[in-house]
Amino acid sequence: MSLTHRSKVSFGKRTEFRVIAKLLENKFDVYLPLVDDHGVDAIIKTEKGEYREIQIKARSREVKLGNSAIFAALDYSVRKNYYFIFYSEILDTYWLFESKQLFSLTYKNKGGKNAGKPTIKLNGKKSNMDYPLPKYKEFETVNFEKLV
Repeated sequence: MSLTHRSKVSFGKRTEFRVIAKLLENKFDVYLPLVDDHGVDAIIKTEKGEYREIQIKARSREVKLGNSAIFAALDYSVRKNYYFIFYSEILDTYWLFESKQLFSLTYKNKGGKNAGKPTIKLNGKKSNMDYPLPKYKEFETVNFEKLV
């Protein structure tokens, strides 16, 4: 079943709120911008009073086998205190990257609608099943402790 544009937007927003709920559960103060002009879905304040800008990206269970954690056309903005949280619904896995780390690990798409844009593939495929790539294990997260 293919997701409609409306379903895709709805999935993205639901996932943003899922991540925000997890951040709140882990004692972060969370602020939501009214617009997403700068690739910021949420801002958190740490216990030390520092702010972190967060971009949230997600892949639904409706994607083709092998694509459960491919994130393309990323906002190529490396800046201090800017983080990306990725979520794969199929793998039920979260990854957390600081922007500088992330963009050192991406590759540029060679063709298609996202040609030239940074992409990261966090999953592999084996025996008709996707799995989180072990080389990104250090970025997998449950409680977002690296934001502190």
